[in-house]
Amino acid sequence: MAQANFAYTTAANDGAGLPLALSVFADRAHLLGQLRDDAEAAGFRIAESGEVAGLLEGEARALGEVVLLDCPAPDGAELAALARLDLRAAHSGTHLIVSTTVGALDAVFGCLDQSNPQILVEPSRAERVIALGRVLARIPNPRVRDLSEEDRLVLLRLTEQVGQIAQRLERLESPLRTLEAGDGESAFRFESPKPGFAAADGDSGDRLVRATRPALPDPRLVRRVIRQRQLRARFFDGDLFADPAWDMLLDLTAARAEHTRVSVTSLCIASGVPPTTALRWIGQMIDAGLLQRVEDEADRRRAFITLTDKAADAMARFFAELGSHAGRLV
Repeated sequence: MAQANFAYTTAANDGAGLPLALSVFADRAHLLGQLRDDAEAAGFRIAESGEVAGLLEGEARALGEVVLLDCPAPDGAELAALARLDLRAAHSGTHLIVSTTVGALDAVFGCLDQSNPQILVEPSRAERVIALGRVLARIPNPRVRDLSEEDRLVLLRLTEQVGQIAQRLERLESPLRTLEAGDGESAFRFESPKPGFAAADGDSGDRLVRATRPALPDPRLVRRVIRQRQLRARFFDGDLFADPAWDMLLDLTAARAEHTRVSVTSLCIASGVPPTTALRWIGQMIDAGLLQRVEDEADRRRAFITLTDKAADAMARFFAELGSHAGRLV
């Protein structure tokens, strides 16, 4: 029996069957070579590669269908170039994959508000390869039907699980490497919200619009719930209880009741999972209408994440359903 061939020789093609062009920018030489190797192994055609400074020099150049960019500590000029790249990508349909660090996450996130990029935070090699795979899933192809909301959630779970497996394999190969990715399974079943969230009596739709929203819960109660959830990690493996969507909803509910704003970095920490995984959940929850991005009026380079009004309604009704004795249930 012939051996199966799992090479990506024709995977990175557009709808017409032509190889996708990819541009790579990174200042670290070893990383630049690694990114090129992985992209070529996935079937991409390297259109351009070089240092990030190349984006700042001369006139605007033609980009590939995919741009892979590493900016761990961008300065002001690089952030400006990143914002221009984001705008160009949005207009041209280019797919951006940007890797950065936790320290630079807020600044990078603030520059990328147009092109729906993938932002990776201190990613492993496996996470970068998975990001390339996610790009391939987005490429229009008339032979493939559009993904439903349920399919996208299944794909999100699958990529998290594949990332977890890849990380564990890397850990076996290098005992000194720390396992970073969290388990994709969650006790919280995250579904796309219906046009109207369920009201306290089970009705939805127009009834929710007419009904008066219950007051948000006392933020001290929500913080107590959060602390109680975090306490489990002292006694059990945190991956057993990974539930990023719910943890972020709780954190944003408390912040809304406290009239405070939450940065993307802070929300990633509140999620209890690695930042790259948290960013994928944030993007999915924005698409589902649960979260929204709010620009900082004082500094356009910064952005915050808040609950939408519908999500705030749902959280208020959830705590109202628990009743006045909710504190004793924690």
